[in-house]
Amino acid sequence: MNHRTLDDGNLGALLGAHHGDPFAVLGMHQAGENLVVRVLRPDACAVVVEAVDDPARSYPATRFHDAGYFEALIGDSEERFAYQLRFTGHNGDEWTERDPYSYGQLLGPLDLHLFAEGNHWQLYEKFGAHLMEFGGAWGCFFTVWAPNAQRVSVVGDWNNWDGRIHPMRKHPGAGVWEIFIPGIREGAHYKFELKGCHGNLLLKSDPFAFYAQHSQSTAGIVFDLHRYTWADQDWMESRKSKEWQRTPVSIYEVHLGSWARVPEEGNRPLSYLEFADRLLNYVCEMGFTHIELMPVAEHPFDGSWGYQVTGYYAPTSRFGNPDEFRHFVDKCHQRGIAVIVDWVPGHFPKDAHGLAEFDGTDLYEHADPRQGEHADWGTLIFNYGRNEVRNFLIANALFWLEQYHIDGLRVDAVASMLYLDYSRQPGEWIPNCFGGRENLEAIHFLKQFNEVCYGRNPGIVTIAEESTAWPGVSRPTYLGGLGFGLKWNMGWMHDFLTYMAKDPIHRRFHQGDITFSLLYAFHEQFVLVLSHDEVVHGKRSLLDKMPGDLWQKFANLRMFYAWMFAHPGKKLLFQGGEFGQWEEWNHEKSLDWHLAQYPMHDGLRRLVQHLNWVYKNEPALWSMDDTYEGFEWIDFHNADDSVVSFIRKGSDGSALVFVVNATPVVREWYRVGAPGEGWYEEIINTDAETYGGSNVGNYGGQHAEPIWWQGKSHSLTLRLPPLAVVGFKRNPYPPAPQEVVVIEADTHLPGV
Repeated sequence: MNHRTLDDGNLGALLGAHHGDPFAVLGMHQAGENLVVRVLRPDACAVVVEAVDDPARSYPATRFHDAGYFEALIGDSEERFAYQLRFTGHNGDEWTERDPYSYGQLLGPLDLHLFAEGNHWQLYEKFGAHLMEFGGAWGCFFTVWAPNAQRVSVVGDWNNWDGRIHPMRKHPGAGVWEIFIPGIREGAHYKFELKGCHGNLLLKSDPFAFYAQHSQSTAGIVFDLHRYTWADQDWMESRKSKEWQRTPVSIYEVHLGSWARVPEEGNRPLSYLEFADRLLNYVCEMGFTHIELMPVAEHPFDGSWGYQVTGYYAPTSRFGNPDEFRHFVDKCHQRGIAVIVDWVPGHFPKDAHGLAEFDGTDLYEHADPRQGEHADWGTLIFNYGRNEVRNFLIANALFWLEQYHIDGLRVDAVASMLYLDYSRQPGEWIPNCFGGRENLEAIHFLKQFNEVCYGRNPGIVTIAEESTAWPGVSRPTYLGGLGFGLKWNMGWMHDFLTYMAKDPIHRRFHQGDITFSLLYAFHEQFVLVLSHDEVVHGKRSLLDKMPGDLWQKFANLRMFYAWMFAHPGKKLLFQGGEFGQWEEWNHEKSLDWHLAQYPMHDGLRRLVQHLNWVYKNEPALWSMDDTYEGFEWIDFHNADDSVVSFIRKGSDGSALVFVVNATPVVREWYRVGAPGEGWYEEIINTDAETYGGSNVGNYGGQHAEPIWWQGKSHSLTLRLPPLAVVGFKRNPYPPAPQEVVVIEADTHLPGV
């Protein structure tokens, strides 16, 4: 063959790496009466085309350009056939590959249509990097959305990161690019090289990468997601009928990078496999029902704590591979522990390899910074009005729920999504079409997210971190709500922490801080949270927030924890709080586990353990958590003594009485109204010696006296320990046996 069949324009576009349709010119094509195979391989000095079914049938290619453009004329066949390419490298090495440009397209019109309208819920099965067999060869199928790019190529460690070698096929109507590359195996590193609409060259990580590098190295890693065999079938089946609002939920919030480290090995964090042993055993021992993981999706900067995500479909490789993360979740389910993951659909970082200006345009974000940028966080806001962006995010939520069996998603920064003027001054935001401040597109997205997730995965839970008075956050969408299952109670957290930080002598003037939460406690399905946000950035640890000397600090915190467990709402406690971490949380170091050896710290830990046990075993604390029928004040007027008392009621008729003494003064002969006769067993006393207290108590309980008090027919005369909560379980007296009178028959009576 002494002349090439490709014209100068197409050849120039190929060599310049800006050809928009490489499949139209590369591979096997008709050229006049003959077939020709065109190959562009800058890393080869010679190419031979061989028939797959008969390698002896070969066709040497002619090199028409020093940049590695080859053509092989097939003069003895008019029928297309399967072929492979035998390359000779510049160093003399030889290797054989199937030609990616000999394969047809894999994406069908239905996939593209569903994606364009924003309803392709298994999008992750088509996009990203998928190992598969196609056309008799094993390899990897790559797909990416980049509608405004002139050219997109897959680059990786198999093609020397050269964007000229594997340019992709574009589906113009959908803006989706695809290619199947034979020979690629698991573990290959890859990225997408894009030529933007303005001719700028971009190197991007795969938004759908299932496994990825972190920190400075940001390549995706080809991984087989179909290999893992789950062993949690019983859990998943029972989860379908789970109703978290009517069950005990006590959440242990964890940052995997700092929960515990291995000082003997360079202070490294634990792995997913080690968490499946150490963390899980600890959570079970402590009696928590759920683990909530701060974001595990891949992120480049440790200091973001995972809240600035670049790899939405990849569990971070800091602690192991995706199957090892699955193993951790699997083991949790086998031990009866549910797993919640923090999810961040509100914003993403500006890192050059990430989603920002992905195809050279503002694809995932808004172009106008008044809509598209969080100035506080230096991040970008998703454009929820774009179908493909909503599809990317909702499919991602489903990915965690279905591929990783995650039981719940706690959605970060919901307030920032709902309001167009969030943290903005006048003139810095654009009103909606009605002139309001509500982000209508984000509201639509959140409702659709909840509807789809609950519709496809009954028994899961979605949780909103929402700090405003937006109505109906945890109400169904058909009732006008956003559709979340639970909402973080940020108001309770703020008010109670403010109250607890006061010196007890001043608490009498702040009684409203501890009663206000009951005015709205049943408007939403709430989670009471003592989260990571409250122990960083100079806010001090929970223990250090408490006033007084050492003994009083511990007593205050014990009282606070018991008060939290007695208050309506689900519970969340951040790692370290359970044993009284003194220092603020530091994401770069382990918790101070050595403190647990000291009696006061260990006593606090044992109290949390006991509170979890009582909480799970007393339906009065959770069965009517979201209704006024489950709570009743006994007395909240005694501000002078800083004492409050209340009743928690269960759907089974059970009742618990709680009395809080928020001062360091022992209250003798303190009378409290009781909801009926019976023996009131003291089931909680945070001043017990075993927890580090002074052991002031009520000798295991009291019989209610028939003395009318505080609107109750009976009452208890109690000894209230200092800075403490005491809780009593009512055990009604059994009915007195009725005397049975036997009347013998008298045959002389009429009718006998």
